Amino acid sequence: MTDGSKSETKARSIALHIFLGATLFVFIQAFRLLSPILLSFLLVMLISMAVNPVISWMRAMWGGRKSTTGLVVGALVVVIGLTGWAIFGPMKDQVMTLSEELPAYWESFQKPLIKMEQQAVLSEEKLQAEVTGEIAEEENLEASRQIAETATSKPTKEAESLRSSLSDMFQKVVDRFTKVAVNTGQILVVLVTVFFGVTFTLMNPRPIFRGIFSMLPEQHHKQALVIIQRIGNFAPRWIATTLLRMLTIGLLVVLLMWPIFGLKDALVLGLIAGILEAVPLLGPILSTIPAILLALGKGGMTPLWVLLAFLAVQALESNVIAPFIMARGMKIHPLAVIFSMLLCVAALGVLGVLVAAPLVSIFDICHDELYRKRYLPTTTDADLELLAKSSLFEK
Repeated sequence: MTDGSKSETKARSIALHIFLGATLFVFIQAFRLLSPILLSFLLVMLISMAVNPVISWMRAMWGGRKSTTGLVVGALVVVIGLTGWAIFGPMKDQVMTLSEELPAYWESFQKPLIKMEQQAVLSEEKLQAEVTGEIAEEENLEASRQIAETATSKPTKEAESLRSSLSDMFQKVVDRFTKVAVNTGQILVVLVTVFFGVTFTLMNPRPIFRGIFSMLPEQHHKQALVIIQRIGNFAPRWIATTLLRMLTIGLLVVLLMWPIFGLKDALVLGLIAGILEAVPLLGPILSTIPAILLALGKGGMTPLWVLLAFLAVQALESNVIAPFIMARGMKIHPLAVIFSMLLCVAALGVLGVLVAAPLVSIFDICHDELYRKRYLPTTTDADLELLAKSSLFEK
């Protein structure tokens, strides 16, 4: 090779590295904008691969893919509609009742606050009057009059300060609910996009997979096929574990709410909690709202007990139920599920939790096919287990 060709090859290599670096920089800068799109596409592909065995089975029995996909989607829409109807009835009656009783609730909430303010003012005035009397004996009448004016203005300032603090607290609550509403709207947009994306993908998935293989070099097609097939094998397990988690949370809410509201309302609240469990983080928060509305209708300490019960369910779901069920169903360690959830929330937002466990399995598959077969060709699982025992000084 001549010196000219070497320098030309070196220049091309430098240009390639500069291009790759610039591409990576642009991707990192635009990641926040691209993350909802990447998340939606990943969810569409995972759900499509999870439901595809059902479509293939129905297709073998009844014919075309489009008709079977339409049947499955239609059945899903009917189930969602019936669920919404079952939830809307009790919630509508309760909201109407609450709207009628809201002025009485607000009045009962204001009375103790006003009473506390007036008691504080009277107590402060009495104390200031005693102090003023003592000072008046030692000083002239003008000084005592100034002190009296100060004494009467201070309680008013304290009362205004208390009301200002309550107003600030109420404003913070409103801001928090506004933020939750915005996040809920974004989640609904992503879920609607995923719904239609899965529908169209199941109707004709082959062009998408042809496009994936067309972007890979020919010598890597066999390896890519193995990875995609392994992902297609675990995707139904992921959907099954998600449904099991939703069922577990729904039953738990029914058992906790039954003694408080009775069986009918407890079933409605359990149905709401189970469905919203599919929406991570925000789902448990949103499922608390109808329960609180029902509890306000009963009055007393019921809202507090209901809130504590849902907080306990949410803590149990995040730290015990979800990691345990996902780990057992998908055969991954609970610690990997927990940290993958934290990572996906930081990178992809709230809905990133939906793909946390699947990404762990995808990473494990890619590690086996791309790294282990190349750099650990003779190392078996037994060898790795022996090394793990040795590192923990176990025999």
